[in-house]
Amino acid sequence: MARLKIDFPSKTDYSCLLEVRITDMNYGGHVGNDRFLSYLHEARVKWLDSLGYSELDIEGVGLVMNEAQLQYKNQLFFPDRIRCDVSVSEVSRMGFELVYRLWSEQQQKTILLGRTGQVFYNYREKKLAKTPPAFKQRFA
Repeated sequence: MARLKIDFPSKTDYSCLLEVRITDMNYGGHVGNDRFLSYLHEARVKWLDSLGYSELDIEGVGLVMNEAQLQYKNQLFFPDRIRCDVSVSEVSRMGFELVYRLWSEQQQKTILLGRTGQVFYNYREKKLAKTPPAFKQRFA
């Protein structure tokens, strides 16, 4: 299997802080790999909220995540705070990519790089939707 390589872009569109919870820990004594996708989801919802959007309403249409890639760099432990940087890339006709970097405040290093593919979706009509022009202008 080819090694996954995710590069975080030079620009950061949004940053937030997340807390590592004791319930995020696994039997190995570190944050479980399954928890990281939840961190990305929380950062994405906070980013959308900062723009006045939600996953159900971005200029009248919603979002569906259609792919996710995670590249684990280091272990993460309780208690720690994570700075989650988010960058918008690859805005297309029907969606975009988000690239994430999770940074441990305690260890002062990158814990994870991630990428999610997002497509616009009309929940009422139950079909894909085009990228709203206002969104495209803001991030293209």
